[in-house]
Amino acid sequence: MCGISAIFSKNNFRSDEFIAMTDVIRHRGPDDEGYATVSATGKISFFAGKDTPAACRSASQKKKYPYLPDARLTANSLSTAKKGEGQIIAALGHRRLSIVDTSPAGHQPMTFDNRLAIVYNGEVYNHIELRNELEARGRRFVSHSDTEVILQAYDEWGIACLSKFNGMFAFVIYDLRNDHVFAARDRFGVKPLYYYSSGDALAFASEIKQFTVLEGWQSKLNRRRGYDFLVYGIHEHTDETFFENVFQFSPGSFFYGKREALLGNNPRIDTSKWYIFPAEKKFRGSFNDAAAQFHELLKDSVRLRLRADVPVGSCLSGGMDSSAIVCVMNELLKEQGAHALQKTFSACAKEKAFDEREFIEVVVKHTGVKGHYIYPQLKDLFRISDKILWHQDQPYGSTSIFAQWNVFALAHKHRVKVMLDGQGADEQLGGYASYFMPWLASLVRSFRWLKLAQEAKALHQIHGVNMGRLSWFAANTLLPMPVRSYLKKHLRGVKLAPDWLHMERLGFDAYDLPRQLGITTSRSIRDLSLSQLTGSNLQMLLHYEDRDSMAHSVESRVPFLDYRLVEHVYSLPDDYKIYNGRTKFVLREGLKNVLPEKIYSRNSKLGFATPEEIWVRQDAPYEFRKRLKVAVETSDGLIDPSIQELLEQQISGRASFSFLIWRILSFSDWLRIFSAQI
Repeated sequence: MCGISAIFSKNNFRSDEFIAMTDVIRHRGPDDEGYATVSATGKISFFAGKDTPAACRSASQKKKYPYLPDARLTANSLSTAKKGEGQIIAALGHRRLSIVDTSPAGHQPMTFDNRLAIVYNGEVYNHIELRNELEARGRRFVSHSDTEVILQAYDEWGIACLSKFNGMFAFVIYDLRNDHVFAARDRFGVKPLYYYSSGDALAFASEIKQFTVLEGWQSKLNRRRGYDFLVYGIHEHTDETFFENVFQFSPGSFFYGKREALLGNNPRIDTSKWYIFPAEKKFRGSFNDAAAQFHELLKDSVRLRLRADVPVGSCLSGGMDSSAIVCVMNELLKEQGAHALQKTFSACAKEKAFDEREFIEVVVKHTGVKGHYIYPQLKDLFRISDKILWHQDQPYGSTSIFAQWNVFALAHKHRVKVMLDGQGADEQLGGYASYFMPWLASLVRSFRWLKLAQEAKALHQIHGVNMGRLSWFAANTLLPMPVRSYLKKHLRGVKLAPDWLHMERLGFDAYDLPRQLGITTSRSIRDLSLSQLTGSNLQMLLHYEDRDSMAHSVESRVPFLDYRLVEHVYSLPDDYKIYNGRTKFVLREGLKNVLPEKIYSRNSKLGFATPEEIWVRQDAPYEFRKRLKVAVETSDGLIDPSIQELLEQQISGRASFSFLIWRILSFSDWLRIFSAQI
């Protein structure tokens, strides 16, 4: 995993800006640094940076790998083209976190046959199988890196190569043969890819902060995305970002076209989807078949994600998802005869209600791994909150991101460079409480009354779901949409334009974003799962995961998002996912002989949580009051002072605790850190 930069321009551009653009993400790749430029005549030049290893600059290595640097990139390197070469029209920059083929052969930017140049972030886990396939077609390789596999796969199959990749990736390829640019992002958006146009130039980046060093940059809030976050706590559901005129490639999208198509007055480029979720695919087989296939697919996914030339560890929250990853990983390592002690990393809490150490230790004992623990402290939260925000590039929804930050800091401390994590399982398997109502709705619509009664009773007994709420929802499901919308608005007290937010300052009318995304209109587990996998929840979690892990130069891998596993789970009937009130049923049964009994039968869920509610109400109400007052005063009239009364109600217990206060604090700090104008 790494960080990338790329600029395509009508004119020469400043090398000091390009160096700064790549240097600002040194945390993503402290092991190596490289640059390549392309002139109008097609001349490719390679440059080193201050972090380029000496081995990458030796004459003997240069003979073997022509893409290794010739000289150090300086402030004047790109300002004037060499005589007869024409102006510089493209520049590629790379920061490398060496994971696979850590030798100079894996250096980037990499070229193939002096015709293709690439910068790439991520991992293509099936690169060995693809290499074998390409070698069978007569191709030869000079490295063992997956980067070279991507280049040769593109040269062999064109843009159709994307469907062959199993992994997480974001890359930019410049094809000198036809002056085309090929940029793409993986199926579910595990790895980020942003772009920003200044008219005369278009820049690609792994993180938005890279654009802030460019001449003419202005930080301006995208007001609609600010509204989405403040009111609903939702972001990453569109190609727009919190910054006006900064865009991201949507999951499973690509651009392929002439370089000149990137250079115009339109700030948004014309991307296309290369991965269309196979929503119509249906599983044919018994539940036992589905559970056995789930186990095998997850096991193979973990096997592929163990491929690394550096130590691999795992996050362990004590929940079913991370426990499954640790147990399957342990199963594989034992089969392979691995003798190195497996390491796990966990965030715990001193407050019992927020602590999962008892479940974590069950998994640690069951597998014999070496567990490492950290207790995120309130005294550190505000001390490093600005740093977390800077790395995140945007406000974040709760202090659970702070807990996750601590876990990756702990992994870095113990020199573990790759971590496996359980992101993506809840969105596939109905793991959230929000799936209960769509599940019941599907039973109502299919007139399965006995099953409806059984499931409603089980959800009440196991999860404490209110029976009155279940009855209201069941009746509501049968009503026409206009009637449901009226009841939601007038009987449930939902406000699209809350009193604490001055909508006139935003300049548009409020809207029902959850309904637009299909979150509140989902009529089955499949409906909500598709919404969360492709347009809301998952992309937020992946954003947090990427920034928290890369801030500590750690690569995070997510086995549950192997596309083969996702497509298998999505093809299953809803009652394979929730059955007799038990969530993730196919996972439980598929891994019944792998998971400890206490994890297999567990129904509660926390994740890497913090005691935020206790911090607000008991430990530091003064600190939250002070910071909220500042947030109101510095919001340029956007946040109304009445929000302070809501905080008082939460502190006293007169109002239920919510993450709204933290969202406002985080939003305010983000405006300050990035000097963003509303």
